This record gives sequence, C-alpha cells and structure tokens, in this order.
Amino acid sequence: MEQPSARSDRGSWPVVLVALLFAISALVLVLKDGGNDAPTRPSAAPVKAATLKSLPLSSTMTTIKTAPKDPRPTKTPKGTVVHPQRMTALYDKPDGTAFGKVGPKQFGDAWFPVITRNRDWVQVLLPSKPNGSTGWIRSADLTEAHSPYVIRVHLGARSLELVQDGELIGTWTVAVGASGTPTPVGRTFVLGQIVDDKQPFSPVILPLGTHSDTLDSYGGGPGTVALHGWTDPAVFGKAISHGCVRVPDDALALLRTVPIGTPVIVDED
Repeated sequence: MEQPSARSDRGSWPVVLVALLFAISALVLVLKDGGNDAPTRPSAAPVKAATLKSLPLSSTMTTIKTAPKDPRPTKTPKGTVVHPQRMTALYDKPDGTAFGKVGPKQFGDAWFPVITRNRDWVQVLLPSKPNGSTGWIRSADLTEAHSPYVIRVHLGARSLELVQDGELIGTWTVAVGASGTPTPVGRTFVLGQIVDDKQPFSPVILPLGTHSDTLDSYGGGPGTVALHGWTDPAVFGKAISHGCVRVPDDALALLRTVPIGTPVIVDED
C-alpha cells in the first residue's frame, strides 16, 4: 500500500519544482526592475552648451539672487573642497533647475568648500552676492581635495583663530569692521591669494567669498571682504576697518599657507 503512495509523491516533484523555479524567477525580475512601487528617478539632463553659456557666472564680481541660501551658516564644514574641471552648471537642488555656473578660475584656481553631499551631488558655498549663497554641482564635474584648516574670526573678542585637524595652532588679536561697515557674519571661505610686494598696507591679501553689507566697492573693487596685514599695529583689537579683517604679520605668514577653499567662520562672539 505504501509503494504506490511513494511513487505518487515522486511523480509530483517535477511539477512542484517547476512552479517553484517560476516563482523565484518572477521575484528576481520584480526585484531587478524595482517593482511598480519603486521607479528609478531619472537624473536631470546635463545643461546644453548654449544654455550653459547664458547662465550667470558666480564670481566675486556678480550677484545671483536666485542662489539658495546657506541652510546652516554656523556649522563647520568637514574640509572637503572641490575644483570645477571646466565651466560647470549650478543647480538649486540635486536633479533640480540650473540657475548659474562656476568656472575653474577666480583669483587663480578656484576651490569651493563642500557643505552637503547628496548621492552624486555636492552643495558648495559660492563667491557671488548675496552673502551666504550656495549651489549644487554634479560630483562628476569636479576634482576633490581636503583642507585640514578652519579659520575662525570672533568679532566681539576681535580675535582670529587658525585650527588644523581640530587642534588650535594660533590665536591673534585682529582689527575687524567698524560699526558702520561691519565684517559680515556666517561661513565663507578663502577665495584666492593676491601677492603684491609693492602693496603699501599688505604684501598678501586673501579675498574671501563674502562682501560688505554696506559698501558696494573698496577702491573700485566689488566690496570683497579679505584677510590682510596692516602697517600700524595700533589698529589690532579695534573695530576700525571697512569690513576686512586686518591681521598681524605672523598670522599672515601662516594664513598664506592654507589651501584655497579653506572654510572661514565669522561669528559675533
């Protein structure tokens, strides 16, 4: 009586096995395709050359009112800096709308601090007005490096700190903006380095990616705030400048060694 039953079970195995294999195959296809409930989001199409040409350039000379504002102006970036390999579009968000562009040059090679990452995109601080402007760039369009430094300026204490890999390596008393021409607060970055031994007040000037809130021009320029030296040490400890931060010679000697793109945090402390 049991032998026929055993033969009947063996005969049913191929049918069960085929059904099981079919179910597994169907499941694999669903998972591979993502299923109807998980469509793959297409990436935004690259900006065409003609469109890129028409976009406004973000530089210390320009204003782009549609640029997103810095969402966390007091947070210290992690030190990642990026360099556009060519003229590159700026977007208002990942896979969003292009509103501007940046190129590989500003004051020499351009490097921008990364403040946020999102998949294949990075959000960077920009040098254009208004202060605190940001933009998203495709990571594939960038060369990436790291700055171990952070520069901190405390307006209340009228001091500047240089931090390397989280360690304080120097503190100096400095001159900051006067009450009518204050140094703007928030996070910005070292935009470039201008070396001119014939400059009467400072042989080295470090332009930042921020601008005076009260002056449109410094001696014909765009009102770009900078770190630089000063010939008269009596100014240090005073709120006396047009918005720039005047530093002692030994501070300037160290500051000129930090990489372009290094974050600068200015606060009211």
